[in-house]
Amino acid sequence: MPGLPSYHALAAMVVTIAMFIAFARGRMAVEIISLLTIAVIAVGLYFFPLPGDAPTQGLQLAFSGFGHYALITICALMIMGRGLVVTGALDPAARLLERVFKFNGQIGLLLSLCAALLLSMAVNDTPVLVLLLPIFVQLAARGGLPASKTLIPLNAAVLIGGMATTIGTSTNILVVSIARDLGMRSLSVFHFTPIVMVAALVALPYLWLVAPRMLGDNTVAQIHVKRRFHTRLRVTEGSTLNGRELAEIIPRLPNEIEFHEPPLGLLKPQQRLAMSGPHDALEEAIRFLRGEAAPGWVLDRIRQQSQDSSSDVMVVEMTVTGDSRLINRTLPTSGIADLYGVAVIGIHRPERLLGGQDQYSAGGDLRIAEGDVLLVMGAPEDLEAFARGDSLLQLEGARELPRRSKAVLAGVIMLGTVGLASVGLLPIAISALAGAILMFVTGCVKFDRVGRALSAKVIVLVAASIAVGRIIDDSGAADWLGHLMAYGLQYLSPAAVLAVIMLFVTLLTNFASNATAATVGTPIAFSIAQRLGLPPEPLVLAVLFGCNLCYATPIAYQTNMLIMAEGSYEFKDYIRTGVPLVLIMVAVLSITLVMTYHL
Repeated sequence: MPGLPSYHALAAMVVTIAMFIAFARGRMAVEIISLLTIAVIAVGLYFFPLPGDAPTQGLQLAFSGFGHYALITICALMIMGRGLVVTGALDPAARLLERVFKFNGQIGLLLSLCAALLLSMAVNDTPVLVLLLPIFVQLAARGGLPASKTLIPLNAAVLIGGMATTIGTSTNILVVSIARDLGMRSLSVFHFTPIVMVAALVALPYLWLVAPRMLGDNTVAQIHVKRRFHTRLRVTEGSTLNGRELAEIIPRLPNEIEFHEPPLGLLKPQQRLAMSGPHDALEEAIRFLRGEAAPGWVLDRIRQQSQDSSSDVMVVEMTVTGDSRLINRTLPTSGIADLYGVAVIGIHRPERLLGGQDQYSAGGDLRIAEGDVLLVMGAPEDLEAFARGDSLLQLEGARELPRRSKAVLAGVIMLGTVGLASVGLLPIAISALAGAILMFVTGCVKFDRVGRALSAKVIVLVAASIAVGRIIDDSGAADWLGHLMAYGLQYLSPAAVLAVIMLFVTLLTNFASNATAATVGTPIAFSIAQRLGLPPEPLVLAVLFGCNLCYATPIAYQTNMLIMAEGSYEFKDYIRTGVPLVLIMVAVLSITLVMTYHL
């Protein structure tokens, strides 16, 4: 029977449990709990340092998370994800998934989960999620399933796939290496894949049908009804509409787009179509149709100016005030493009002002009235000059148009980063940092926009989790728990021994780290096998599987933290969906191990 733990180990366990309870209750912000945890560790170790340590070494331990390679990696991956979004590099993949989800949302989610699971068997978990995360965020923005309902199941599928091969995660390699050093035979890449696939067949229905229903829609609610902007789109020679009937194109456009008095027959160049829709849907429709909602020369001028100055093209909503010179003018007669070099691509008119033929000119163009909202595209300085010169009020919600000229470059950088990490030429931390630097150097991400890519909540949470993991390991708490577990297992059946080992390692990996769980759990499993006269391989595999069952907390693995900000998740979301999944996986994996090894 092991003796009592040291007061450092006891304190480490108390701090960990207190942090978990605070996260689970959700009464305080994640950032506050994380900072308090770091502060408690720092102050405690300063006045009561670990044996052989100076007080300042405790401070280094508490704040080491802010300079840890895991945090740097996560930040670099966030920056690269931002680069893919702002360049529009993921639009084709998002549109493809959107069509699948529009056909059937459940089938789309199932195919996505299966693809994520299979891909992560050969490629490290983190790069796989980095590739998929922005696509699903884009999909949610396009009206697909909310990101909060898909990202946790998707992340879990990636983690299950990574568990299936010895090269799926760095933790798998670590466990197998330690076990080989202890005298166990080497395991091939797909040695235990059938066991994991059996568990995956049981877990996938849960991830597909149950978990999304346990997660709320965390999408930020719109505070007002979306404005509908009216425009007249001109058919060009290269337009998707040229030589085709409008009816065959409409199903491929966003659902919110509406055509007014649509023409019959085949469309020809220079024809103009009256259409309306919300801001984002209108932009998507114009891009797909390849028509012109403003004079072609001014659109070309704006794009050229953006390339020459390396500045973003902005789309801004502006309200027409009572003293504007634009009142009673139409867009063709306003001279906006000539005077300011900006393009008005749509006009929103409040419903109370709609109606009456005098609103339209003889050519069918809408006359601008007080209270109208103009959707204006151009360079930031030109937009400001337009608003100032014609007495317009800029509204909130300005958007940057994707820098599509950089889309291929951003995609190549991301694929190169993932490829180098996947084949083991570079650690994920180094390849991610190199990718983020390239995103900056090539202009895919602007230096002054980095704050939009990073999440303060995730950064502080990562730092706190690293500090907790270190104190659990350095204080001897993990080692004491392992010896306590080994003492009690001699009275249990082989199936129960496997389940307890797996649950113990799962507990470590969800509150400390995968590396800690692997380094502590593998020798303990090997020792227990010798004491109980059991073959070491199934017990070592129980450790390996437990290291990968990191679904129950956001601090368990870096991919859990990557999805936290994008899905607007709270700590309890991971507990609510992760604990049942852990229990399912432990039960199925334990039974399958017993049957496979005839225990």
